[in-house]
Formats: sequence, C-alpha cells, structure tokens
Amino acid sequence: MVDSKKQWKAWLYLSPALILLLIFTVWPMINTFIMAFSEGYNGMSAVAGEKFKFGFGNFAQVVRAGGPFLKCLKNTMLLCFITVPISTMLALLIAVCLNAIKPLQKLLQTIFFLPYVTNTIAIGMVFAVMFNVVGIHTPHESIGIINSVIVAFGGERVDWINITSSYWANMFVLIVYIVWNALPFKILILLGGLQSVNKQYYEAAKVDGTSRIRTFWRITVPMLSPMLAYVVITGFIGGFKEYSSVVGIFGEQMGPVGSKGRLNTMIGLIYDALETGDYGRASAAALILFVIIFIVTMINMYVSKKKVHY
Repeated sequence: MVDSKKQWKAWLYLSPALILLLIFTVWPMINTFIMAFSEGYNGMSAVAGEKFKFGFGNFAQVVRAGGPFLKCLKNTMLLCFITVPISTMLALLIAVCLNAIKPLQKLLQTIFFLPYVTNTIAIGMVFAVMFNVVGIHTPHESIGIINSVIVAFGGERVDWINITSSYWANMFVLIVYIVWNALPFKILILLGGLQSVNKQYYEAAKVDGTSRIRTFWRITVPMLSPMLAYVVITGFIGGFKEYSSVVGIFGEQMGPVGSKGRLNTMIGLIYDALETGDYGRASAAALILFVIIFIVTMINMYVSKKKVHY
C-alpha cells in the first residue's frame, strides 16, 4: 500500500499515460457518442459553433431498408462465428502437439508465430495470388498454386476471387486466411498455459491407465479453460472488427471487381461513411458495432463463469 503522503509521486508518474489515454481514447469515445446522436452532423459547422438536433436519425440511416447494413452485418457475423471456433480448435491441437515435441520445439514455435508479426495486407496479397486465376482462356493463363494442386489431383479449377466467382468461394478464401492469421496468437497463449499445467495430473492419469483422448478432455481442456475463454472472447472481438483481411485479398472495393462490395464488413461500413464526410452516420454505425460486441462478450463471459475452472 502506497503511503498517502507519497501518492502524489505515483500520480505524477502515471500522469503522462493518463493524459494520453484521456486525449486519444476517452475523448474520442465521448465525441463519437455525441456525433452519433447529432442529426446532420458536420465537422466544419460544429467548429463554427452550430448546434445539431438530438435524435436517432443517424441510426435510422445506418439500418434503413435496402442499405448495406444487413449485408455488412451478415458478412461480419459469418466470418466471426465460423473462424473463431475453427481457429481455436486448431490452435489447441497444434499447441498440444508442440508441447509434446521436444526436439526443435523453439524453432517450431518461432515458425508458427511468424504470421503474427507479418504485415496483414502483405499476407492478404500473397493469398490473393495463391487463389487467383489470371488471364483466363489466354496463352498466358495462370491458375495459381491452390488450383494447380486441385488440378494435379484430378479436380477442376475453382474461380475463387474473380468477378465470376461465387459468394461462398470468396468467403472460403477469407475464412482460410483469417483462421491462418489468427492461429499464432492463440497457439502462443495456449502453449504457455499447457507448459504451466502441473505434470502430476498427467502422471496420475498414466498410472491409472487413462487413454490419451480421455486425458485430453478431462485434464488438458479443463486446465486450459481460462486461456480458452480468453482466446475465444478476444477472437470474437477481433472477428467483429475484421476489415484488413478483406482489403488485403480483394482491395478497397471489398470484394471482386464489379461486385459492389460483396464482402464488406461493419468496419468497412464505418470507413465508407467517413470517406463521404458523414461522421454522424459513421459514429452511429460504430456505436451499433460496439453494442453487438458488448452483448456477445457478455454472453461469452457468462458462459465462461460456468465452464472455466480456475
């Protein structure tokens, strides 16, 4: 406990971080809330002192019938609820395997962690090349690495990311990319949790002749439940903020050229509003996204309280 007479020193040391937090986090959140409920908000007019009517007009514009809101929400929900369970399960299996390997364990950990420190847009461009079909029906046609493998095994090439491709072909590429990109962080967290589990539990199970599958479900998963809850919650939060993966693969048009933003997400919807200078609508969309993330996080935390063993 810090002596009350010396608390001013603690506040002095914390003041730079607190000031930056207030300027770049707290105030933007408050300002976003104000703009969201200011109908017809205009930045220049606000600076000039103009007052705006308080109301829900910006929210009505965001969710209006025939607008892009439902499409963006559907894309975001699909990406989130498909990629998070898949990436979590794969990360758990890989972490268990890595923990069981002694030779080259550190090297393999480094290799698996590389995607986490690599530029997201650059990785997306690599995936676009891998799945792309270039110069269809021309002498210089290129079908990409993925289609080359499919053809080598006797299958037919798939148009993954071009204008003639289907929605689910585009979505499959995105899901593969997001899962692959999400694995390193989750593997790191789960592997750290595995290495902290008391080995006596496994030794007791081995003495009792317990099978590896039963050991996995009865010891490994319960002991890792706090880390699993953490990666699931952060995974859902990150999934609802998905944007850079779509841009990396499909570009700023958020889908194949000419598809009118087929794969746009909620964050993309906010950026679209910002580009047109409609800060009120962008703020309203941001608040809607915040409420969705908050509800899903609360549900995850409620479930975690019943399933997590500390």
